Amino acid sequence: MKCPECDYVSQSDVGRYCINCGHTFLKDGETHQDSSSLFYEFATYVDAVPKQFRSVEPKFQNIFSRVFRKHSELEAERLFIVGTALTTPKIGEVKETWPKPWLFARVFLFALLAFIGLYLGVSYFKNINFIPGLIIVGAFAVPISTLIFFWEMNAPQNIAIYRIIYVVFIGGILSMLVALLFFNILKNNINPITIGIVEELAKALVVIFFVRTRKYRYTLNGLLLGAAVGAGFAAFETAGYSLRALLSGSFPGLYSTILVRSFLAPGGHVAWAALTGAAFCRVQGNHKFELSMLLKPRFIRVFALVVLMHALWDTPIPGIFPVGQIFLMLVSWIVVFLMIRRGLKEIATKKVQLSSVPFEPTS
Repeated sequence: MKCPECDYVSQSDVGRYCINCGHTFLKDGETHQDSSSLFYEFATYVDAVPKQFRSVEPKFQNIFSRVFRKHSELEAERLFIVGTALTTPKIGEVKETWPKPWLFARVFLFALLAFIGLYLGVSYFKNINFIPGLIIVGAFAVPISTLIFFWEMNAPQNIAIYRIIYVVFIGGILSMLVALLFFNILKNNINPITIGIVEELAKALVVIFFVRTRKYRYTLNGLLLGAAVGAGFAAFETAGYSLRALLSGSFPGLYSTILVRSFLAPGGHVAWAALTGAAFCRVQGNHKFELSMLLKPRFIRVFALVVLMHALWDTPIPGIFPVGQIFLMLVSWIVVFLMIRRGLKEIATKKVQLSSVPFEPTS
């Protein structure tokens, strides 16, 4: 059976729903009954953000207003069950107003506590067995926490956490390998500009590989999957630089590498890859992937901006670091929030289009 929404072809009887995107297969003479469907029940169940805690305007005091509120384990569990074929809401059930993310802060807190414990094991108890954990947790803590923020902001709720973890590891490794391949080709022309082009192009190719299917048609989907690739890239790169600092015999160098790169991580690889993914999804929309999409001005403009920011990030400016990087972080996140706003407007437009389709009852 072929799904009319995502073109996924199943080799066996999949029952009532597409196992790839969750589309409901209707029998002859049957119409959608959203209010009594299993999808509706799950969509209502996983919508843990009360309406009074939502807003349309991107005001920081509104977006992060739920971070310091008390939350139960049930709320976290509700967030983690979304994205499967049985728990993805229909687009008509999606909220187009600004979500209120909070889980990312809890994830960061857990990672911070783990890092402190590992730090005590190394520095106070002098046990080198804690060093691998220190590097791994230190490298992944901030990128993964930032990724959870993007996951909470993915209003369509159509990507499962399993898929995100898969993209973090496989996408992160693939993008690094592609970047190394490009660096080998340009080994005599390495400078901030070529570094920006190579690394952003490598991540862009991998992000497009993951979002090219019609299942991930929304701008917010591109932001999330792009952030997943960027998080993997950033974490693996930080782990490598941390190990280099350790092998040089400098424990202070190890700690400073982890802390500085973690502080800058949200405005670097994670945000840049997210913007690239969002730009591509805006271009692709509900159409099948074509190479000509990469030449569309809407994609080229965002990709060029990302490359420029990366090149400026790596440009050595005496006396400016880390002020220059902090400024670029702010620019990156301004563009990210603008892209989130476009993504939410995209959902609102889609809902209006669906509601304007005339309903023709069957005779």
